[in-house]
Amino acid sequence: MKRAVITVIGTDGVGIIAKICTYLAEHGVNVLDISQTIVQGIFNMMMITDVTAADKTIGAMADDLDALGAEIGVKIRIQHEDIFNTMHRI
Repeated sequence: MKRAVITVIGTDGVGIIAKICTYLAEHGVNVLDISQTIVQGIFNMMMITDVTAADKTIGAMADDLDALGAEIGVKIRIQHEDIFNTMHRI
């Protein structure tokens, strides 16, 4: 299984999760786990996803999700799980 970590941060609004999950479903990405919080109007979400069956590379999805984030007012990042773990190792 190839897994990717998706993080989202920005001002809270209606439909953020729906729009991101719709994009992921359309491209064969399965959401394995999701955590989201809203603190004083700031939306924060982290998803663990399975990108094994994705029809795009993580790099191509990163570009698409960056554009989607700009459209809905949030910053969306996607990283391969190994890169995420390496960057956040203490």
